[in-house]
Amino acid sequence: MAKAKSKPKTKSTGSEKDEVTQLKQKLAKLRKKLKSVEQASVKPAQTGVSPLAPAGGMPDLPVIEGVEFASAAAGVKYKGRVDVMLARLAPGSQIAGVFTRSSTRAAPVLDCEAKITRPDGGAGAAIIVNAGNSNAFTGAGGQKAVSAITAAVAAATGVPQERVFSSSTGVIGQPLPFERITAVLDDLTARLDAGAMADAARAIMTTDTFPKAASAVIELEGEPVTIAGIAKGSGMIAPDMATMLVYIFTDAKIGRAALQKMLSRLTDETFNAITVDGDTSTSDTLLLAATGKSRAPEITDMRSRAARDFAQALRGVMLDLAHQVVKDGEGATKFIAVEVTGAANDADARKVAMSIANSPLVKTAVAGEDPNWGRVVMAVGKSGAQADRDLLSVRFGDILVAEKGWVSPDYTEEAGAAYMKQSELTIGADLGLGKGRATVWTCDLTHRYIEINADYRS
Repeated sequence: MAKAKSKPKTKSTGSEKDEVTQLKQKLAKLRKKLKSVEQASVKPAQTGVSPLAPAGGMPDLPVIEGVEFASAAAGVKYKGRVDVMLARLAPGSQIAGVFTRSSTRAAPVLDCEAKITRPDGGAGAAIIVNAGNSNAFTGAGGQKAVSAITAAVAAATGVPQERVFSSSTGVIGQPLPFERITAVLDDLTARLDAGAMADAARAIMTTDTFPKAASAVIELEGEPVTIAGIAKGSGMIAPDMATMLVYIFTDAKIGRAALQKMLSRLTDETFNAITVDGDTSTSDTLLLAATGKSRAPEITDMRSRAARDFAQALRGVMLDLAHQVVKDGEGATKFIAVEVTGAANDADARKVAMSIANSPLVKTAVAGEDPNWGRVVMAVGKSGAQADRDLLSVRFGDILVAEKGWVSPDYTEEAGAAYMKQSELTIGADLGLGKGRATVWTCDLTHRYIEINADYRS
């Protein structure tokens, strides 16, 4: 059988090479355009839910009498998802708040700070929140946007403008397209519903992978009092006075001064005791609203049993939300409690706890399930707190790892490595100096954190 003759090889002409080059360039442009379209339309939850998310998903939230919610897709940044929420509070509601101490605070924070201590005058209140743009470091235009939004909310809801509180979260340094928010206000007001808090939790998400909510119902002198809250937060988490964005509502009767005092104290024990990456946001805002609609007697004496019971329930809701923020830390796979005891005082204990919790070396070791206790010792030493090498002991959970200036004779690397495979861990450090103690919560640091933040504005 005769073999087929092969075609003679020919050299590519210059024009053919040019055509190939042009096709490659077009393909690259198409790929880049496709990527930008995908990123513009992606919903935060589509990036994959954190493995530390609550197993049952977002809990059912009780209705808080005296507050209504609505959410809408305004297209502030994200496409095809809700990104604005509105809450309207009944007349007589009291509002307390804590905010970031950042010296580059966003315009909405400055506006809230100016309004929070003003007398309510018996009027109602409103809270408007957008995701996708933080309206931070936006110059005079930032305040103009806040004024335009709060004025429009006031007109739509009948609430005085000085009782309209706004928050924004997202990219820093870009003008807020506030017209997109004001354009949906009539629709939002028309759909206000006491049972729509869950949708509000979804509307305020940015890089969050799941909506965060918590609630509690207690009895005060035989009458029920309800507390429910929502939060957003995933990265840029190292609160200083407040945290990310958090909104908590209760039907309790309590004056603003007492509510503020209670909130400020509990914030230090909850939201100020978490960290994901050591960075404090320009927009951190925590608002607590009490509608006074419960039939329980008013809380007037902060030393009373009713005040203590209410504070305990409120702390539980706040701590639950704070833990959820850490469990949704960008790229997190491990939830870590850092418990420091035996410090010279509580302030030193907190220094040590935060030093351990914010150490990239500790956090990456945990991510790799490496029981590298030497990194914990390092973090204690660099904290600036009083410490003594020979008095320090380190534990992983119940496992004594190091003591008396050296590794514990009973410790084995196998035991440490096995413990590190758990999704929830405790790192303990006892300084052996006094009675000071502190607990903070953090997460591990994985490559996914870098991916999220390297691509955040793309």
